[in-house]
Amino acid sequence: MSYPRIASLRTAESFRAHLDQSGIRLGFDSEVAAGDSSPLAQPIEVDGVRVGNRYCILPMEGWDGTADGQPTPLTERRWRHFGVSGAKLIWGGEAVAVRPEGRANPNQLLMSEATLPALARLREHLVSAHRERFGPGADADLYVGLQLTHSGRFARPHVKDRPEPLVAYAHPVLDERFPGGLRQLSDDDLDRLAADFVRAARMAWSAGYRFVDFKHCHGYLGHELLSARGRAGRYGGSFENRTRFIRQVVDGIRAEVPGLAVAVRLSVFDTVPYRKDGSGRGVPAASSDAYDCAFGLLEDEDMGPALDDARALLRVLEARGVRWICTSAGSPYYNPHVQRPALFPPSDGYLPPEDPLCGVARQIDATARLKSDFPGLVFVGSGYSYLQEWLPHVAQHAVAHGLTDFVGLGRMVLSYPDLPADVLAGRALRRKAICRTFSDCTSGPRLGLVSGCFPLDPFYVAHPDAERLREGKAALA
Repeated sequence: MSYPRIASLRTAESFRAHLDQSGIRLGFDSEVAAGDSSPLAQPIEVDGVRVGNRYCILPMEGWDGTADGQPTPLTERRWRHFGVSGAKLIWGGEAVAVRPEGRANPNQLLMSEATLPALARLREHLVSAHRERFGPGADADLYVGLQLTHSGRFARPHVKDRPEPLVAYAHPVLDERFPGGLRQLSDDDLDRLAADFVRAARMAWSAGYRFVDFKHCHGYLGHELLSARGRAGRYGGSFENRTRFIRQVVDGIRAEVPGLAVAVRLSVFDTVPYRKDGSGRGVPAASSDAYDCAFGLLEDEDMGPALDDARALLRVLEARGVRWICTSAGSPYYNPHVQRPALFPPSDGYLPPEDPLCGVARQIDATARLKSDFPGLVFVGSGYSYLQEWLPHVAQHAVAHGLTDFVGLGRMVLSYPDLPADVLAGRALRRKAICRTFSDCTSGPRLGLVSGCFPLDPFYVAHPDAERLREGKAALA
């Protein structure tokens, strides 16, 4: 089955007709407001923190740092683009590993005493670019954090094509993807790792970051621990044990760095892993009956009970003063159509088993339900980039109707970094810059190349890795 390209839905009437015919429940506004009257331009103030509008730059995983975890000019260019985007909330900007073994690739940024000055300068590049674009005092309502992570099962710290997985427990389906073997982290290992997260948070604060995102999404270690029902010891089994790691880190940061806010990016629901069938389309790799190791398993599109795990965790976090939550879902490694809806799969992916707009609507629905349940928390929604031309229309509707507090943008800002600024100023979108979810920003890193938008960013169109990407994709095809 094929689905229409968003670019072909040129009018509000055609977009609405497609949604109605497909049974996709996705609200949008036919007209987008500009200037101070726009819902997306409204500031928000939480615990003395003022954020100037409702756009957020989501954290992404870079593949262009140095071998020892320092940013390079390519990393700095990306962060300067974040600064000129017009978004006032920078949710981590980049996934930064707290120890070498936890890097998802050999060129991921790393938090250490050696890299700390460069990570501080990275933030300064972003703030400086924001001031240059929007005025000398524009950063007064700019809120910049750093995402801290350990990649766990998906760690590749030394060689780009050699997994070195560190897992929370034996997984009945995902373990088959690692024929070279896995190592399960002990309780003592996790105790030491919790201390490393606190240490990294302390360094982030000294580098000028105002919050840290403690990453709990996409199958990485923090997320996996939440589903460790079959693990023995202090970090598995009961809900109390499965949340011990996140509680230790949050409490440790609160005690050692009281001025630093803590945020959490969370996969609020999951599905069974998927695989490519003979036609190239994604199909479930396991039945839900045999898959009892998800955190928030979505079955039969029944979102209510699927969010029960997330609700239980949010109650724990809210009690500890965590106010900022960024929602996501699933994992790019085993069900990417859930986490990152796209019409064109990455090199190691599969054709979408549903209209990708279903995935967008699903994430917006999940965020709206949680925001309704937890009015005291601040929510950033994800999954908007696939909307393309209709992103501002859906984003405005979602914020105006209280479905989310912020609209998060990831891959869209690789191709079109200043989309938020254009929307807020009432300028027409530059159609040639809009992310069409070709997934080359994923395929490139999967093939060991640098991060960037190879189809649409002229800088990366001319980059040497563009030709290598074409050759790699052709070989896989």
